[in-house]
Amino acid sequence: MESVTEREFRDTLARWASGVTVITGRHDGEPVGMTAASFSSLSLDPPLVLVCIAHSASSHEGLMAAPGFAIHILGADQDDISALFAQPGPDKFAGFPDERGPFDVPLLPAGVARLVCAPHESLEGGDHTILIGRVVQTELAGTDPLLYCNRTYGRLSPGVSAAT
Repeated sequence: MESVTEREFRDTLARWASGVTVITGRHDGEPVGMTAASFSSLSLDPPLVLVCIAHSASSHEGLMAAPGFAIHILGADQDDISALFAQPGPDKFAGFPDERGPFDVPLLPAGVARLVCAPHESLEGGDHTILIGRVVQTELAGTDPLLYCNRTYGRLSPGVSAAT
């Protein structure tokens, strides 16, 4: 049986609401980062998460070679950060303080949460690399998450909160 077309697949998956993350790392002394919607928890013991990075992403090689990486779960008011890191280019970090975490990873302003990870494993998955990280540090900020669905940003409805 034939696979669906790329357009059919994209249009269908666009209907899946997800949180938005930005992945950052440092390679050869330079910060690298990108927006990623394909993020998930994987294991509790050990604590593992995964993020899928397109081979064509300008940050792919830098993130794969970084000694560690941070996953920033964006808050409802951080759609500007998502849009900035969704674009290729070297000046993504220019407007942010030089805050660093373990492995010298660049840290962006906390939204919902930040996780710092040591690389655990990487797997090839079609036109993406599945980067699995072992979580070594977390930070919760407690704001509502930024959502992405049908190619647009969204927020939780008033009266509904994800913060605890």
